[in-house]
Amino acid sequence: MSATVVKRRVRTGTGLGLVAWLAGIVFFLPIAWMALTSFHSEADAATNPPSFAASLTLDGYREFFGTGGGASPWPALINSTVASVVSTACVLLLALPAAYALSIRPVRKWTDVLFFFLSTKMLPAVAGLLPVYLFAKNTGMLDDIWLLVVLYTSMNLPIAVWMMQSFLAEVPAAVIEAARVDGARLPTVLARVVAPIALPGIAATALICFIFSWNELLFARVLTGVVAETAPVFLTGFITSQGLFLAKVCAASLVISLPVLAAGFAAQDKLVQGLSLGAVK
Repeated sequence: MSATVVKRRVRTGTGLGLVAWLAGIVFFLPIAWMALTSFHSEADAATNPPSFAASLTLDGYREFFGTGGGASPWPALINSTVASVVSTACVLLLALPAAYALSIRPVRKWTDVLFFFLSTKMLPAVAGLLPVYLFAKNTGMLDDIWLLVVLYTSMNLPIAVWMMQSFLAEVPAAVIEAARVDGARLPTVLARVVAPIALPGIAATALICFIFSWNELLFARVLTGVVAETAPVFLTGFITSQGLFLAKVCAASLVISLPVLAAGFAAQDKLVQGLSLGAVK
């Protein structure tokens, strides 16, 4: 390889690195702006253009956590945690055997099955809102957190099956055949052979389903009231037609975003590995 080619590749790599850093900074700036605004007073947060030298305060966080006499966010945060974690666990339990059947033990016309799963995500959520509301009303499940668990499981299951099918397709068939020869039944094969090998893909799927469940607002807004109120619904209560609320909303948004950011940071290596499975043949 000539020196000219090496230099050209070095320059290309440096340029791509700079572009990646620039893109990262662009995506990080709104979060940094929101975090800075959350530490300002309402008067300083409402100035245009914003004042970066304004004094810092924790008033927005005090308002969010209800120390000033407002509603406590802890029930809403607990509801979001229960709905997101339980629904994600249910999705993984259902998606793993389905993806196994569509990849390692493919059924006839399995591509049609996958496209049918994906087509269910093309239905606008608002189109199913009224039937779901009527069902919840007639069954007495309005303002019930377990209704949200069922909804989030059904909403995230198609995309989870689609993702995990491509991940499980990378599992060597010889390893599974060896386990079956040793007498392992299907549950054992899934739990002790397939799941450990496809763990990065499973982690990536779980993280995406958790984020989708945590951020869901439409159904939670319509189907819940006080008992099953989730964190995004609680956040909308800070927006009023009168008064200043920008700093308080930024503080609430930052706190509510922390579980998703923490989960993404903790699973970032598995997420990268999972999303890159199948990219190189």
